[in-house]
Amino acid sequence: MSLEISASDDAPAFECVVAALDDSGCREIIAVLEEPMTVEAIAETTGQPLSTTYRKLDCLTEAGVVEETVGVRRGRHRKSRYVANLDRISITLDDDNELCVDIDHTTEHGLWSDLKREF
Repeated sequence: MSLEISASDDAPAFECVVAALDDSGCREIIAVLEEPMTVEAIAETTGQPLSTTYRKLDCLTEAGVVEETVGVRRGRHRKSRYVANLDRISITLDDDNELCVDIDHTTEHGLWSDLKREF
């Protein structure tokens, strides 16, 4: 009996989620994202360089635990903000003894992903 790793079609890859959660910088970003924040604000709050913050946010977005929202500023310029969108992450074995990751996404910030507002 071998231990396999799988993910459903709509779930992020198991390795991607585990890598994001294993990274202390990523965990620090998740901890500060209680409401949508710009990359600059995240970098300042966590004390991470801006380039590192961008890389960590890419990893977290790919893992499905952080969501990028886009708003419109004066002059129609776009400004991205990021927000953590998870309540719980579960790692389980399925019937075929394959590790599966399941992320329960929060609906609290659901309006941020669809809302285009001026900020």
